[in-house]
Amino acid sequence: MALTLEQYADYLDKQDLVWPAPPPLQKPKAKPHLAPLPAIRAVTWSTYGTLLHVAGGQLLFEHPQKFVMEVALDKTQQEFKMWSSMTRKPGQPSDQLGSMYAKVLSDLRMVASPGEKCPEVLAEKVWEGIIKKLLQKDYKLDAGFYGSLNEFSRKVAYFFHSSLQGVACYPEAARALEHVKSLRLQQGLIGDAQCFTLLQLQRGLKQQECLTPVAVLIDPQLCGLSFELNSRKPSEKSFRHVLNALQQKGIQPAQVLHIGSRITHDVAPARKLGMRTGLFAGDKDSLEASAEQLKDPSCRPDVLLTELSQIEQVVGAG
Repeated sequence: MALTLEQYADYLDKQDLVWPAPPPLQKPKAKPHLAPLPAIRAVTWSTYGTLLHVAGGQLLFEHPQKFVMEVALDKTQQEFKMWSSMTRKPGQPSDQLGSMYAKVLSDLRMVASPGEKCPEVLAEKVWEGIIKKLLQKDYKLDAGFYGSLNEFSRKVAYFFHSSLQGVACYPEAARALEHVKSLRLQQGLIGDAQCFTLLQLQRGLKQQECLTPVAVLIDPQLCGLSFELNSRKPSEKSFRHVLNALQQKGIQPAQVLHIGSRITHDVAPARKLGMRTGLFAGDKDSLEASAEQLKDPSCRPDVLLTELSQIEQVVGAG
């Protein structure tokens, strides 16, 4: 039977592979602004840059450093033995795979998405497009190990992005999620994400000695993730998706606290929809907030956290 994505990640752990790590955490010059919010009945979190510490502050499809991109592509073509099915052009294997990757990515970005101003590109679809081209040149897919084409594509996407950017949970992420769960508040995610994001979150929490499944800490019905909704922030679609689900539980926007690290993509749309807001200012890479935005009533957060564990002083403090 083919491995699940989680089983495949565990399989990779047993191999002699070297993965990039997130860069050392650089704290911005920020002072926490904490105030108890007693009426909160639900907490939603952004993904990358808030719970997940990733190099660059957000998930990338193309790394700005050419060498890093080349290394990730080279590791991917070696892991999945793609070179034998490529046209033998001059240059390194990563050059040819990089050209294929850029072409498929560009094509997907140009695909029309009616009514959506901020469409999401699915990482597995990028690799599915590349693999389909390789299959035309006698590429062999081990379906017994990797699964069907779409299952295989997800595993390649996970491997490539793991090679491209180091990722881990921010300090005290597990403590913060467990605190909200212990209060029996509703808890969800609103963020840009891919098919492997929840797996990365689960593995990051495990490194913090949290063995509770993500699906227990976070209600799957309260997840507005870009790869499922075909919509990236700052589009309001993911926020509205979760707010509609919460409304079915009798919870109004003013009773929901959303925490993110970017004013334009997190705080502003949440405030516009009537939610309470928290800005996570714990990492220079992910923090996007100007002095003007912090003074603007339309996008000023209710609270500012410099450590995720400070959620304990905001909800359930009294």
